Amino acid sequence: MIFALITIATFLLMECVTWLTHKYVMHGFLWYFHEDHHQPRYQNWFERNDVFFVIFAIPSIALFYFGVEGGLNYLFFIGLGIMLYGMAYFLVHDVLIHKRFKWFNKTNNKYLIGLRKAHKVHHKHLGKEEGECFGMLFVPFKYFKI
Repeated sequence: MIFALITIATFLLMECVTWLTHKYVMHGFLWYFHEDHHQPRYQNWFERNDVFFVIFAIPSIALFYFGVEGGLNYLFFIGLGIMLYGMAYFLVHDVLIHKRFKWFNKTNNKYLIGLRKAHKVHHKHLGKEEGECFGMLFVPFKYFKI
């Protein structure tokens, strides 16, 4: 039971980590990697921005490794929470919002439509300043109104 709670708490905490990283790192000193993501048309299928998937995967992989050393421990489940959040982020951000894969083209789900609206507002700013809506799974309620 405690391991499930650790996984869920880590997943939820990752939204805060993502918001802070997106606002202060991606739109800050690592803007070089994130900048091409804010361009109206991508030059290539891969973006420099994709480096952040690797950056977030490294702690998860390390936690899996140390979480099985000497028997299963809580570190494994922190890594699992990070990995599950990464999967959710990929499905929402890359599949649903940016349609890099054509899997969920026609959804009438109010929550998913609200996420797309909020992200569209985020992308109306082409520069790193004056951004808004830095979260991914929790966005202001005003975007869920039809």
